[in-house]
Amino acid sequence: MADSEKPTWSEEDEGMEGSGSDEEDDDDNDEIMEENEEEEKEKDSQRVYLPGVADLQEGEQLVMDEDAYVLYHQAQTGAPCLSFDVILDSLGENRSEYPLTMYLCAGTQADSAQANRMLVMKMHNLHRTSKEKNEDSESESSDSEEEEDEEEKKPRLELAMVPHYGGINRVRVASLGDTPMAAVWSEKGQVEIYDLQKQIAAVSDSQRLAAFLKEEQSKIKPMFSFSGHMTEGFAMSWSPKTPGRLITGDCNKNIHMWNPVEGGTWHVDQRPFTGHTKSVEDLQWSPTEATVFASCSVDASIRIWDVRAAPNKACMLTANQAHDSDVNVISWNRQEPFIVSGGDDGVLKIWDLRQFQKGVSVAKFKQHTAPITSVEWHPTDSGVFAAAGADDQITQWDLAVERDQDQEGETEDPTLATIPAQLLFVHQGEKDIKELHWHPQCPGIVISTALSGFNVFRTISV
Repeated sequence: MADSEKPTWSEEDEGMEGSGSDEEDDDDNDEIMEENEEEEKEKDSQRVYLPGVADLQEGEQLVMDEDAYVLYHQAQTGAPCLSFDVILDSLGENRSEYPLTMYLCAGTQADSAQANRMLVMKMHNLHRTSKEKNEDSESESSDSEEEEDEEEKKPRLELAMVPHYGGINRVRVASLGDTPMAAVWSEKGQVEIYDLQKQIAAVSDSQRLAAFLKEEQSKIKPMFSFSGHMTEGFAMSWSPKTPGRLITGDCNKNIHMWNPVEGGTWHVDQRPFTGHTKSVEDLQWSPTEATVFASCSVDASIRIWDVRAAPNKACMLTANQAHDSDVNVISWNRQEPFIVSGGDDGVLKIWDLRQFQKGVSVAKFKQHTAPITSVEWHPTDSGVFAAAGADDQITQWDLAVERDQDQEGETEDPTLATIPAQLLFVHQGEKDIKELHWHPQCPGIVISTALSGFNVFRTISV
């Protein structure tokens, strides 16, 4: 894992400092006037860059503003990963001291079915990347000391890979007792559950990793698999209230519920939850009610279900035309009765479950210019969420922010007035972004996967 070429962000070029001579006052004054004129020209040429609104002119290049990030790193895993999840660890909650360490589980979408892998990753030695300026210090480090320091601060990536026949559509991680598990939706139409203990132990110790790669890697098999969907799917969610309970949804519009039984296996109800008329795209258990979950579909609807009812009668609430077309992703707020949804229409909508039966969202935002591919509420701040789109943007939002009425109309750039006050940050530099997650134990850290690899970052906004 290593920092590679940074994504671009700012259009501003660094200005050049002028110099003058005390003995040539006239020349000095002329230079100052010329510099002022140049500064005015540069100021006039600067403009706010809005993705999808402003186009880059010939010769213009976006440059990343490093001061906008507290931390930013990139990683490559070979074949791109369509989905991943964060593995909770025992390193502590609310970790804000650098360098950071984190564990992830992901699945690849390789060119051939045989080339795919399920990955357990340990990303560590993740240092701050914002420049810490010390204007009082006049000491300068030698080149060798700087190189040594850079080498020590390089981020590291350890990988424990397990062969997997078929591309992996989605990965979700949970624990049953002391056993960390990954549920894997495969393009071959199966859902499999893997025990992650050996992989996590391997990436945590270099000697164990060598032994794992040599002796155990090819022997890892699923704890349990289910082929009853009869087709592939993407929707999947572990229950946060009932350990080991899982729901999975497929492209044939069916949803099945899994319940753990003794002996490390599961009972999957063969009766599907029926209601959707097209592919089920995402599922989310309620964070507060053990029997309630939400779903979204290509049929443009969002539905709320209660598993205490028979599967054919379990749909309790429906927003039939939640978006203009496919509803791709949903996320259920952990503190408030809100769901955020994202669709093929590029729109983000906020749903208040207390008013859900009206079928009307309480807020909507159209900042993305292509289908929304991922949404997730911040794990602790109930007003903050992040979204990713096929327009190669990740946006961060805060619903608690309101536009200052006293300052409306004062901005010099009219395009600024079109930006929602709730939009905190736009992150770019990735290609074909598929999924993002907040790290629940490292405040403000966002991880994303894209065709271009993984990004790990924290912005100054959250």
